[in-house]
Amino acid sequence: MLDDQQLVDRKVQSKEAKIAARGVNVHYGVTHAIKDVDVDIDHKTVTAFIGPSGCGKSTFLRCINRMNDTIDVARVTGDILIDNENIYDKKVDPVQLRAKVGMVFQKPNPFPKSIYDNIAYGPRIHGLAKSKADLDEIVEKSLRRGAIWDEVKDRLNAPGTGLSGGQQQRLCIARAVATEPEVLLMDEPCSALDPIATAQVEELIDELRQNYSVVIVTHSMQQAARVSQKTAFFHLGTLVEFGETGQIFTNPQDERTESYITGRIG
Repeated sequence: MLDDQQLVDRKVQSKEAKIAARGVNVHYGVTHAIKDVDVDIDHKTVTAFIGPSGCGKSTFLRCINRMNDTIDVARVTGDILIDNENIYDKKVDPVQLRAKVGMVFQKPNPFPKSIYDNIAYGPRIHGLAKSKADLDEIVEKSLRRGAIWDEVKDRLNAPGTGLSGGQQQRLCIARAVATEPEVLLMDEPCSALDPIATAQVEELIDELRQNYSVVIVTHSMQQAARVSQKTAFFHLGTLVEFGETGQIFTNPQDERTESYITGRIG
């Protein structure tokens, strides 16, 4: 058992951290998917979650914008703080939270709308644009941040679903940043892409960290090494090790991390 002071210490976020998780557990029915995770995620940093399939990395990622709320049998306990506010507090509106914490999924999922309307959708429903001119500006800025403006600026009324896979994923990233989030979650964003499109998205991730806290789940250790500054290794629902990416890959402190990185487990 933790004493009162330890409980206080666990709930206090470090000054650099954008996100702090304390004692997070996730159950899907009787399955204990995430076990007592504590982690601080810094601002303007790319943090990679790595580990074998089914180890809990995507489940934990979905805790950060309360996507697990949409699963009937899911139960999340513990605290997740963003800027020292507990996002699981009853006063927090999950819809507003998801405007602040954008998400990009494994498979590109543009809406069956025009490229323009894909980007404009979020700002419209959150009331971020007072006029058509405001909306035009948000759309252009977001597409530029998604590194796809030059490719689509002359066909904004064309359907987003008509783009290539890599372009669709960059469109989805542009859509995610259109609501001016502070955190960007990416769940294996390159797993459905070819090497060229993957390289473009990785380059974009590096640019995005100038403005956002980026958290990426990846099954590719090479990708984690290329794009992230911090890496968390999950195994069987437990956060085994967390630290500077270079240190995790070259000098892991836990033998399970070393076994995964050297290919003995996974």
